[in-house]
Amino acid sequence: MGQQQLLLIVLGIIIVSIAIFVGINLFRSNAIEAKRNNVTNELVNLAAMAQQYYVRPTALGGGGHKFSGWNVPSELRTTANGSFKITDIQDDELTVLGTGNEVVTGNDSVKVEITVYPKEYEVKPL
Repeated sequence: MGQQQLLLIVLGIIIVSIAIFVGINLFRSNAIEAKRNNVTNELVNLAAMAQQYYVRPTALGGGGHKFSGWNVPSELRTTANGSFKITDIQDDELTVLGTGNEVVTGNDSVKVEITVYPKEYEVKPL
């Protein structure tokens, strides 16, 4: 009877260990996805601002159908979700890189890039 109880205890410990390991991995993957979604949402907001600048005439403080001259607003360069900077700017195309401020796996943080065109945008997780 003692060996059977010992075997059940060892089996119980193994099952609990596996459940804890799976739970930690699920939590980590959800944290990464949530951070990526937050950074992407802020990038889409910045894309809308850039498109508004593009359409607005220069007399009203816009770009006059050019992205050149647009900058990420200073209060949005670093937020609770991450930091955002322009990596490429041309007259008809703009690329902004968003980097999450939390390290979620090892040394890597979440990075998302958005390319803004006059009437659309393209989001790429890096």
